[in-house]
Amino acid sequence: MAGAAAWGWAAARSKNRENPSVPAYQSELLHSLYNYSPIAFAVIDRQGRFLDINHDPYELFGYSKEDMAGQSFVRLLDEDSHTPTLQTFYRTLNGENCSLDIRIRHKDGHPIDLNIATSPMIRRGKTIAILVFVQDISERKRTLERNHYMAYYDDMTGLPNRRHFMNGLERRIRETAGQELRPAICYLDVDGFKLVNTSFGRDFGDMLLLQVAERLTRCLSVHGDLARMEGDEFAGYLGEVSEPAEAARKVEQIMEVLEEPFELNGVPIHLSASLGVAVREPGDDASSLLRKADAALHRAKENGRNDYHIHTPDMDPAALDKLTFQHEMRKALSAEEFVLFYQPQYDLASGQIVGMEALLRWKHAERGYISPGEFIPAAEESGFIVPLGDWVLEEACRQNKRWQDAGLPKIPVSVNLSMRQFFRRDLTAKVEEVLAQTGLEPQYLELEITESMTMDVDRASDCLAILKKLGVQVSIDDFGTGYSSFHYLKNLPIGKLKIDRSFVRDIQQDPGDAAIVSAIIAMAHNLQLQVIAEGVETEEQMHFLRRHRCDEMQGYFGSPPLPAADMLKLLEDKRNRFALSVTSEAAAASEE
Repeated sequence: MAGAAAWGWAAARSKNRENPSVPAYQSELLHSLYNYSPIAFAVIDRQGRFLDINHDPYELFGYSKEDMAGQSFVRLLDEDSHTPTLQTFYRTLNGENCSLDIRIRHKDGHPIDLNIATSPMIRRGKTIAILVFVQDISERKRTLERNHYMAYYDDMTGLPNRRHFMNGLERRIRETAGQELRPAICYLDVDGFKLVNTSFGRDFGDMLLLQVAERLTRCLSVHGDLARMEGDEFAGYLGEVSEPAEAARKVEQIMEVLEEPFELNGVPIHLSASLGVAVREPGDDASSLLRKADAALHRAKENGRNDYHIHTPDMDPAALDKLTFQHEMRKALSAEEFVLFYQPQYDLASGQIVGMEALLRWKHAERGYISPGEFIPAAEESGFIVPLGDWVLEEACRQNKRWQDAGLPKIPVSVNLSMRQFFRRDLTAKVEEVLAQTGLEPQYLELEITESMTMDVDRASDCLAILKKLGVQVSIDDFGTGYSSFHYLKNLPIGKLKIDRSFVRDIQQDPGDAAIVSAIIAMAHNLQLQVIAEGVETEEQMHFLRRHRCDEMQGYFGSPPLPAADMLKLLEDKRNRFALSVTSEAAAASEE
């Protein structure tokens, strides 16, 4: 190879003698470029063999100059680069300057990405060799690939993301345009995932999503057919179908693979999914098709979850109605359409009112009162439950303080906390702020949480301990219908259990319900907890609860939920109907 370099310098000196217009320092220039150029270049003969290379090739190729002398350039190439490189050399031999990205194999086997620029070396009008400039672009290519991955793939599951899925769906729609078979997709949401995520922590929630993704790939194994859209939502391409029933069969397979329990931190977790299915109609693009699948998903969730629904045209107005309804809720808060009703809670021994629960009502400007069963789920789904819950907390505390200042009995007001509210990092700070603003003493506020909120014992313990330190009371609402566990009853700072109305309703007719209610009362008292039964509607139910030493009751037998003005009258009437009945009953018993 040193000979080739000498040949180059000799040719330059000869050319200087033949052509006086060529700078006299050309040979020195060639010497500097050959030895000190930051860019590596090689001279390849017409048969593609190395004649010379200016840099030590060991670092780039793993071979010395001596190893490479006379060797074929193609011998270094990755198989996929053979043909395009030979075509580039052929074009260069015919006088073209070319550029090409190729991949070679280092002597130890690892791939290296290179960019080569080729130029013909011409003498007396003929190409005698090829000059190949070489740049290592491995790092640049890795950066591009990493950027591409970040743009088109979900970094947690490794699945394609929304952008990748939508691009692929748009391509498939174009490819199948005018054909009889039509693209079908599904949109999937894991039922109850937020509860698992908040109970076990985000890291474990991510592990569960990885397991879900692995299960789903068993049904949607073609690359690009499954994507993680966001959170616990996935989208799947179900192929081309002639009718929706074909897509439904694929969806049923997806639901089947999720039936087997997952394992999370040694705990078996049963999951289900709700799915919406959409089959392309004329005029649908990727966005409109996905929107239809999402509308069908929401219908499946409304119908009880753990099911799928196929999109029909009537769902589009329903989706618009839902958005309109959510917008109206937000307007209603600022328009003061939300009001609080209060349902009194009675001491079963004395018959006196010892507390009250604040219950949210929406008096719509046009529709009148809207059922909480309609607007509360919508508020939870949209996230509006947090500002709405803050308003309830503030208004209930403010009203209670106002009544106390008017000389009425000082009794606690209970406020229900939603799951989203309870798991807010600033919950305790918010409660403290509301108490300070309204001036209500902490012991006159009771917060009702559900059993499911205590699944994350550590998180619940910390939060409840701070609330207890503030002096706020905490009770478990709807006890017996959720995640019942003696562990949290024993270890969490809870003061009261509220027996769910579903058990109270049939205590006179169903021995099982009667046994459950009496057992809850006995257990709670052994744990030094108070018990209140909700949904008490008859005198017989009241007598049963009193016989089993239940502490308090709430329900229509005492009073229905009342607007603030009517609750004021009831509080002013210290000897209310229920108190009088208890007093007269006690008097009758003493006469006997």
